[in-house]
Amino acid sequence: MLLHHFIDRTIDRLPDKIALVAGDERVTYRELDQRINALAALLQTRGVMRGDRVALFLDNSVDMVAGVFAILRIGAVFMPVNPLTKQEKLAFLLNNARASALLTQSSLQFAWGSAAAACPSLHTCVIRRDGEAAPVEDPCYIAFPVSSPESAARVQSPDPIDQDLASLIYTSGSTGDPKGVMLSHLNMVTAATSVSTYLGMREDDVILCALPLAFDYGLYQVLMAARVGATVVLEQSFAFPLKILERMSRERVTVFPGVPTMFSLLMTLKGLEQFDLSALRMITNTAAALSEQHINRIRSLFPQATLFSMYGLTECKRVTYLPPDQLDIRPASVGRGMPNEEVWLVDDTGRRLPNGSTGELVIRGSNVMRGYWENPTETAKRLRPAPSPGPYAGEMLLYSGDLFRTDAEGWLYFVARRDDIIKSRGEKVSPREVENAIYSLPGVVEVAVVGVPDEVLGEAVKAFVVCAAEANLSEKQVIRHCLARLENFMAPKYVEFVPALPKTDTGKIRKTGLA
Repeated sequence: MLLHHFIDRTIDRLPDKIALVAGDERVTYRELDQRINALAALLQTRGVMRGDRVALFLDNSVDMVAGVFAILRIGAVFMPVNPLTKQEKLAFLLNNARASALLTQSSLQFAWGSAAAACPSLHTCVIRRDGEAAPVEDPCYIAFPVSSPESAARVQSPDPIDQDLASLIYTSGSTGDPKGVMLSHLNMVTAATSVSTYLGMREDDVILCALPLAFDYGLYQVLMAARVGATVVLEQSFAFPLKILERMSRERVTVFPGVPTMFSLLMTLKGLEQFDLSALRMITNTAAALSEQHINRIRSLFPQATLFSMYGLTECKRVTYLPPDQLDIRPASVGRGMPNEEVWLVDDTGRRLPNGSTGELVIRGSNVMRGYWENPTETAKRLRPAPSPGPYAGEMLLYSGDLFRTDAEGWLYFVARRDDIIKSRGEKVSPREVENAIYSLPGVVEVAVVGVPDEVLGEAVKAFVVCAAEANLSEKQVIRHCLARLENFMAPKYVEFVPALPKTDTGKIRKTGLA
């Protein structure tokens, strides 16, 4: 079973069903197949081969979805990149992955123009023209293909297997450089099957996706819909919630995946009763845990909808979920391991802990990543062989780096992260990456970035800055400087200027007291 078999089988079974709604576009599975096939044929013609990495630098769109499945059909590896990514980081990602091709849009040329030019391995850019941007005149740059019912037979790669890489998803790392999470077809098929099974996703579901498809939570909405034959309503973001609620009402949305930021925004709105959301049957949350107050408010706003609280990692997609019938009993819990997966806690020596303990969460299952792309040092920190002797001796286990506690019955409760990665707005933020951006500001001597609790964001990014005596920086200047160099969610919400930062005995900045 390969990942693109999900959509291939649904196309054959439900060709005339609406697969995607995106703006004014309504695309059936048959029409989506034609677009996938045209793009797959183009990539093959341009020399993209099995195992090549192809970057997708697009907003939420039919072309983004077609790109994912076209890349998979020819045996290549799709690499989604957030369209908010700035050119310096994009250049790093393209070069680190040695991408062969880039699928993008003309309105993002300010970011990909110089990044693509700085990537020697990149031989093809397929561009969707949008907005007022002028066409790019370069033989390496070609327009998105026009599909037609007369397109050739379905393009397929020769002899792929489920151990082949399907995707390379970059996630922020504590070293400051993003790490490429290597996910095989087996990893992603396993995760999508397990999650869609415990959620009870159905063919008649209409799924709202206002999450970026470059974020695995958003991406899997499309993958799971392809598996069961559901419809996905794509939105660019949740920036205009009233318009999205109107779209949810009109499209009779049944599934609403969100993150705490989105739910907090909903709770500030008035007049929700004007929207007919009676079709909504399920709400899901991950990225950061919902507070009990949030849970109660969501349930009061949407009493007919079942709420799933979940916890996951890009390195394995999903880890745990709390069955809805447990919400009233243990609302602070993130549940237990999902189907076809085993999880437990260990102490600092790797010893398995009994219920009622606190320790690092370990995950075992075929959803666990293959490792970090060409980064054996970071891979060895997360993937470690099970101890010998033992029932799983030699098997590679995923050490989450997150601390949990269990109650007497084995239900899991998140405690803290062992590293200092910040989860804000449902996205991972590397403090080192933010610190590097601030260090590039003249007059900055030292920086420490930490996450602080925030009811809306989960965690807010806060920067402590030490300036040179002659510097005259303001909080707004630092934030504006970061916004120009980083994705919006990575910019600090707070900046505090301090005369000095606490240090360890070895001279390293000590962040513990700052948070």
